[in-house]
Amino acid sequence: MNRRSFIKRSALASGTLMVPSFLKGFEALAGEAAAWKNLVIIQLSGGNDGLNTIVPFENDIYYSKRGSIAVPKNDVLKLSAELGFNPALKPLQELFGQGWMSIINDVGYPNPDRSHFRSLDIWHTASDSAEYLSSGWIGRYLDSNCTGCEHPHLAIEVDDTLSLALKGLSKKGIAVRDAKQLYNTTREPFFKNMAAQPDGSLLSDDNLGYLYKTMAETYSSAEYIYETSKTYASKAEYPQTNFARQLNTVATFINSGLKTRVYYVSLSGFDTHANQRSQQDKLLKDYAGAVAAFVKDLKQANKLDDTLIMTFSEFGRRVEQNASNGTDHGTAGNMFLFGSKLKKAGVFNGSPDLDDLDEGDLKFKVDFRSVYATVLDKWLGVSDSKILNKDFSKLDLI
Repeated sequence: MNRRSFIKRSALASGTLMVPSFLKGFEALAGEAAAWKNLVIIQLSGGNDGLNTIVPFENDIYYSKRGSIAVPKNDVLKLSAELGFNPALKPLQELFGQGWMSIINDVGYPNPDRSHFRSLDIWHTASDSAEYLSSGWIGRYLDSNCTGCEHPHLAIEVDDTLSLALKGLSKKGIAVRDAKQLYNTTREPFFKNMAAQPDGSLLSDDNLGYLYKTMAETYSSAEYIYETSKTYASKAEYPQTNFARQLNTVATFINSGLKTRVYYVSLSGFDTHANQRSQQDKLLKDYAGAVAAFVKDLKQANKLDDTLIMTFSEFGRRVEQNASNGTDHGTAGNMFLFGSKLKKAGVFNGSPDLDDLDEGDLKFKVDFRSVYATVLDKWLGVSDSKILNKDFSKLDLI
């Protein structure tokens, strides 16, 4: 079989390139009873405006800079003497009140880049702004020989493609939007026959051999993911949105006992250059409703204690609104953590300083890699400095 005909006939050729070499080991993990900590990462794509998300309702500068897009003070859902939720985040009020949410303000990195693609690369790889890495921070976690990693780990992105964050040098996560669909596709005759070959002899060179190898491993892992996840039927009610369906899928994976450490989902549309209020408010409502349902689902299944949820966006927006009733690319923004094991719930640090700006942008006070370092060290139990390639201060969060 030549290269062209092989790739043409393989329906999952592009998708399986993202499958790691360690997935077959998961069959051996199914019977383990040890506690299994999960990390769920939520990416708000496009650059979410933090000031209209966690609103500094007592700050006159906020209202003077945002005459038509500021959230009215009387509408803000107050969390402290100075900060409150955008009213679209009302579903998160209960989580905040339970002590299951921590808000970290002014998160960013030195010498920020305002390009979506480059800033996402920086967040995905945990690099410096002038440093270019080919592996993601979760991918390097998968590569690591961490304590307790006798069995290989898997990271699942609920999507059709895999983000750079989940790509390591030797191991990668897998993109799975629908476990049953993946399973059925791998059971098609061509795929099944290729996976059943005892070696890669049907393929003529190294690249095709790699495709054969990943196809065989996909065949094995697809069965494990599907057969395990179908044992759990969620009774939780989720909003009827694509984002909520992603989190429902993650909850099914977690609650069924799937041995996966990291889950990755995303919600796009936050590039609000024009008519920001209506667009962002709708997205925040979708986000909050889905997260609230997800946390409730995990709590009912006794999985919340073992799950940490982290939300980020590639940058915040400029402090002053533009002429199109929107905001342009900025720098620092906020991150959220959800879970029942937070050390410091509520608002982790102070309000953004609107008196001290950098050419109209917020100055970052918390390096996002300090959050990563805290999660790697305190939650996943690995050497954060080896994965992040340097030492970052830990935060008293978890």
